[in-house]
Amino acid sequence: MKATARAHTNIALVKYWGKKDLKLMLPQTDSLSLTLDRFYTTTKVEFDPTLKSDQIQIDGQIAKPKVAKRVSDFLTLVRERYQVSDFAHVTSINNVPMAAGLASSASAFAALAAAATWASGHHPTRQDLSRLARMGSGSATRSIFGGLVQWHAGVDDATSFAEPIEESVDFGLEMIAILIDTREKKVSSRGGMQHVVETSPYYPAWREVVKADMAKIKMAIAKHDVNEIGHIAQTNALRMHALNLAADPGFTYFNSQTLAAMATIDNLHECGVNCYYTMDAGPNVKVIYDQADRETIFNTLAAQFGADHLAVAKPGPGVEEL
Repeated sequence: MKATARAHTNIALVKYWGKKDLKLMLPQTDSLSLTLDRFYTTTKVEFDPTLKSDQIQIDGQIAKPKVAKRVSDFLTLVRERYQVSDFAHVTSINNVPMAAGLASSASAFAALAAAATWASGHHPTRQDLSRLARMGSGSATRSIFGGLVQWHAGVDDATSFAEPIEESVDFGLEMIAILIDTREKKVSSRGGMQHVVETSPYYPAWREVVKADMAKIKMAIAKHDVNEIGHIAQTNALRMHALNLAADPGFTYFNSQTLAAMATIDNLHECGVNCYYTMDAGPNVKVIYDQADRETIFNTLAAQFGADHLAVAKPGPGVEEL
């Protein structure tokens, strides 16, 4: 009873930023993301009748108690759903910095959901895997699929899942991740977004912003308009981070290098290079552009941040069994 799965991170182009049901992990709004080939998690799960508890190893180290409990709690959901009584060996390797705003939890729980389910002897639909992965990390629901993916907020467990909008993204859409600071952030995604839901006076308007942005970005995707996709994503990200500043007390994930990167991308855009930025819960900036402009953008950013702090990412695949 063992299986190995690989899942890739995804970066939201239209973000949800807040949950309406913490137990079922239901988001306040829909969202839409791009799965990336560059960052991924590979996880092996083996159920073992001789174990007295789950044994969890991440990146070659025994998992810290808080992380181990989160993983074990998720495995308990799998055991209950598929009538498995054994504890498990879990070995996970992240090709992505953890807790740095690069969606490590998305790839981690998508890979865990798939590996644990397959190890139990079941191969459910990808929609069912998406619903299960959501219970570990909200954004993991999107990492079950490749390419451009929509997460339907839903109203209950059955209706909150992701589905692909376009899995074979072959019209030039790419990202460069500027790795400004890959240390663990001080304010977690989960804690930050709930603080915003509870205290930011602009949150009701945010729901309307996302509704409008979802309609616009799906039209842009249908037209394969990279510039419009980038413009919508950048505006959406800035409005999300404005919610953080308006919370009580206000906070930000940005640092001086984040602002410098944003300014550089704005300057490139003003010079006729079509590029845009988006940021999640962390200081790292993701640049959205057409692959035809990759060299110009990469060289400009490398001169400022160093080539070793840049990661070019193309659209990636959905979860795979290895």
